[in-house]
Amino acid sequence: MPAPRSYDPCPSYPPADGKVLTGWAPPAASLPSGPLVLAVDGPAALDWETLTEGLTEAVRSADREVKLLDVRAHYAPTARDRMAARPVPPDDPFFTPLSQANVRDLFDTLPQPERPARDGVVVVYGPGASLCEPDVLWYADLPKRYAEAAVSNGHLPVGVNLAQPGEPGDLVRLFYTDWPVLDRHRDAIAGRVDRWIDTQDPASPTSLDGAVLRSTLAHLAHGPVRTRPYFNSTPWGGQWAASELGFTPQAGNTALGYELIAPEAGVLVGEKGGAQVEIPFQLLCVEHPEAMLGDDVHRRFGTSFPIRFDYLDTMGGGNLSLHLHPREQYMRDVFGWPYTQHETYYVTASEDGGEVLLGLTEDADIDTMRRQVEDAIAKGTPMPVQDHVQAHPATVGQLFMIPAGTPHASGAGNLVLEVSATPYLYSLRFYDWLRKDSSGASRPLPYEHGFANLDTARRGEDVRKDLIQHPRTLRAGEGWHEEVIGELPEMFYAVHRLVVAQNATAPDDTAGRFHILNIAAGEGAVIETHDGRTHSLAFAETITVPASVGPYRLRALGDDEVRIVKALVVEP
Repeated sequence: MPAPRSYDPCPSYPPADGKVLTGWAPPAASLPSGPLVLAVDGPAALDWETLTEGLTEAVRSADREVKLLDVRAHYAPTARDRMAARPVPPDDPFFTPLSQANVRDLFDTLPQPERPARDGVVVVYGPGASLCEPDVLWYADLPKRYAEAAVSNGHLPVGVNLAQPGEPGDLVRLFYTDWPVLDRHRDAIAGRVDRWIDTQDPASPTSLDGAVLRSTLAHLAHGPVRTRPYFNSTPWGGQWAASELGFTPQAGNTALGYELIAPEAGVLVGEKGGAQVEIPFQLLCVEHPEAMLGDDVHRRFGTSFPIRFDYLDTMGGGNLSLHLHPREQYMRDVFGWPYTQHETYYVTASEDGGEVLLGLTEDADIDTMRRQVEDAIAKGTPMPVQDHVQAHPATVGQLFMIPAGTPHASGAGNLVLEVSATPYLYSLRFYDWLRKDSSGASRPLPYEHGFANLDTARRGEDVRKDLIQHPRTLRAGEGWHEEVIGELPEMFYAVHRLVVAQNATAPDDTAGRFHILNIAAGEGAVIETHDGRTHSLAFAETITVPASVGPYRLRALGDDEVRIVKALVVEP
């Protein structure tokens, strides 16, 4: 039996039928001979100047002439305004709906690259380059965390956003316009990309041949797979992931742990310790939706992977803001997401006295609550939160259900595993404990949206009865049992827990719907699939078991009982 291992911050998988290349010279040498139009498409936040300098030098070193055509210079004068969806109401300073624009909308007329003479290469580059009917198509990518950090930290003050040259980066534009537009474009062309290029180091990128990319995706879609985790800092963040998992805080804390948030997650492909390419997890769902999601889930959610796992680390930090998430119809009508942000909190660790704020008190007065929210914003008056919202002990192993419209916050001193619906951009905050950010500004508080979505019916004892559930055994065998720890009619997913004794093995079956697993207690487990694949999982790690896996087993590792949190989509 393998020994338990520690948390792996860089899980990786070997490419199928090929290898990862490093630098610009090998891809340039792979280009077909003769006159060639090469398109290099990719997101706006790339360092396109460094990319084209390196590529040009490599092609010229192969004794070929190079001409460059930057498609960004051919965007329509109104391209910036065409991209963004309009907020509802029009003067909303906090949110816009997800943009429904297409990359083709950037152009009035597409540029027409002139075919070069003899063995020359015309490199058409920038977001939308693939629309110019190239002979060869490359996609240059940069994980989204880089663009977000660049805007947040001011490291790339201009040019990060789509069709906004020379303008400072803007997170609202990035989240609600650039990412949905560019993601749809990337997904639409992924099946015909001839080379996938990872530009985390634009001077020395790593890359995969397009056929190798697709064969690797096909292999990964039929076995357990982990995404690359990372942690972001916020004003309320704690220190657990730094002290226990070895992450280095970006800004002093490890508040938000991105275990699996599909729109931003990546899968590392390459040899451990060697050259690697980070591929968007979403491509697995785009290229193999039935295998990843299952037929029923695919019909219901398209290629959107609908469940996310992340950590909220307030160990040594502060309370989260008091907030809620939009109800289903509001999410559709106002923000443009086809499904909403139901959540759950699973308490993985907690300091003495840790609490979770959840649900209205029996005698909560909404008019008074609104007045106190406004006073906190306008006058800096502290809000007596527990006059309106219940505080519950943050007992390790307890799951708190948080359907849309329910006010909630994790308190200081907790490590919460958030098992939630994938939409994550619409936190409707009421109160943030009068905190200031590093620049001395108050955090935005879109409380009008919050009150428009507040569920005032579920309060008092109904909160404790419905949202803090007692486990019920679903099935059991020798040395193991599976229990339901959270399920509500209004939520499309359920949270279970597998409890596996030392040296015991628990059987499971995806039965046509993906599972997500997290080791919440104990040293770890080994996943064994019916086709002979094995994958170890350590404490705090999260993994996706695609629907295509079917029957599999979970074998406990270490000297203690292992507790595994499991989420899955349930019948509508």
